[in-house]
Amino acid sequence: MSLEVSCLSFRQPYAALVLNGVKTIETRWRPLLAEMRNCTLAVHIAQRNWEGEDWRQILTDGLEMTPVQIDELLKSGERFGRGVIAGLVDVGETWLCPENVPCEEMRELEKAACLTELNQKYLTRLSNPRWLIDPMFSRGRKDVWTVQIPIQLMSSAPSHTW
Repeated sequence: MSLEVSCLSFRQPYAALVLNGVKTIETRWRPLLAEMRNCTLAVHIAQRNWEGEDWRQILTDGLEMTPVQIDELLKSGERFGRGVIAGLVDVGETWLCPENVPCEEMRELEKAACLTELNQKYLTRLSNPRWLIDPMFSRGRKDVWTVQIPIQLMSSAPSHTW
């Protein structure tokens, strides 16, 4: 028995940040996840890393994580390697981030997204992250695609949040 769900590829460290409950807002230049509100999304870990380092500054300054905590978080995200479907997350509302967000509210959004410069990007709330019991090897794709995840790979326990 399996569950059919939509899947999206995330580069590291963002896949780890999503599945460990640190990143609770996904950002895209278009409303890619808007039609998935109240659905479950499979998280695929891409082969490549994210090129920027905004996330590290946000973890250090915004979320006040120590270098040891950040290293543990990154190690946790590599437990299954790359090129795998590693977990599930629930999708919430999607909205366009306006240009005139007050500074304090923007800082909170940036912390939740683990990214800066959110103006004019589409933001989507993510919740209830959970790792699969074992990874499912899969080639990544552009945009959203559909996968079948065997029920026995799904954990009933929520992921540890940082």
